[in-house]
Amino acid sequence: MKNYLPRIVDDILIRKLKGRGAVLIQGPKWCGKTTTAEQVSNSVIYMDEPDRKEQNIQLADISPSLLLEGETPRLIDEWQIAPKLWDAVRFAVDHKEGKGHFILTGSSVPGDLSSTSHSGTGRFAWLTMRNMSLFESKESSGEVSINDLFGGVDTISGTNNLNISELAYLVCRGGWPDVLDLDKDIALESASDYLDGVINSDISRVDNIYRDPQKAKRIMRSYARNQGSQIAFTEIAKDISNNEEGISDETVASYVKALKKIFVIEDMQAWNPNLRSKTSIRASDTRYFSDSAIAAAALGLGPNDLINDLKTFGLLFETMCIRDLRVYADSLNGDVYHYRDRSGLECDAVVHLRDGHYGLIEIKLGGDRLIEEAAKNLLKLESNIDIEKMYKPSFKMILTGIDKYAYRRADGIFVVPIGCLRN
Repeated sequence: MKNYLPRIVDDILIRKLKGRGAVLIQGPKWCGKTTTAEQVSNSVIYMDEPDRKEQNIQLADISPSLLLEGETPRLIDEWQIAPKLWDAVRFAVDHKEGKGHFILTGSSVPGDLSSTSHSGTGRFAWLTMRNMSLFESKESSGEVSINDLFGGVDTISGTNNLNISELAYLVCRGGWPDVLDLDKDIALESASDYLDGVINSDISRVDNIYRDPQKAKRIMRSYARNQGSQIAFTEIAKDISNNEEGISDETVASYVKALKKIFVIEDMQAWNPNLRSKTSIRASDTRYFSDSAIAAAALGLGPNDLINDLKTFGLLFETMCIRDLRVYADSLNGDVYHYRDRSGLECDAVVHLRDGHYGLIEIKLGGDRLIEEAAKNLLKLESNIDIEKMYKPSFKMILTGIDKYAYRRADGIFVVPIGCLRN
């Protein structure tokens, strides 16, 4: 087995195995689910192994318990091609002593669960795995910890070693483990190949409904142009239909639903804090791909294109930061949200923990003017939060791309380059 780069999700997986009979790991293709699960598994069956795939599917239909035989934890890879395995695993867990018997991995939500009779509640733990953060791929020094910020540290320090060219490359390369050691030009092609696989195969295979590759490509391109916004499907349909064959918002919704099932798109829910004012909060989801490289590939852009178009660079940089924040938040039992109200005040990311503590984060590519604007937004939002009904923010942070140092401002706001951040 090749050298394994430790993942933040490793500890989460071990913890969940201690608490449940089975763990379902789901996430984008190629993000490393199988390799991560193999690190703690004592036996494995690869359901989509070409020489045995048909036999495995037949066995899952006739006698699924045979596929579960083996030393535990037993890994069942790409389980979703035989959904009946779900009930078989649930039954086996009910009749085994102890915890941590099975790990199921899958690159899509199964299209048809009508053959299953139980939700798995109490038997399964769910774990979403994402592409590698910059800290996991060793491109962030990790000198600033979000966990420490929640813990109340007063001072931070760190040096960002990523220049603008390197940052643009990382935005376009993505966080797939298998691209890290490739030559840069080959690594960049991998994102385009991934996009081709999605539009030509995966988006239709997820539920066996044919979807036109050109329509899929146009929808993904529009989605990429509108990263970080709350654009409605009706507007995406209009955007696509301006100079080409019309597409209905129902078609857009269908394609997006399929892309979510294969974890290519991961929209962000709105944060709903208690406010002192009666300001109306926008509840629409914010549009994001699961990795900035997919958005770059959909737009046909490379690193040099981003450097020559800083506005687009900023949008895709935000997508990369959201990916990393989600990875880091998972390890803290937290989620990442977006805030925007009717007055136009917004916050790019809110990391909210299950115990009610939260941190406010603005994401900016860099530069004094943008940092000052972000600081004003954070302070204004903080002043609107009713801290008699909820905690005050554990921290306020401006997450940057090209700034050199991590530091705490006089107003208490932390400025942290993404090349210094970790969980």
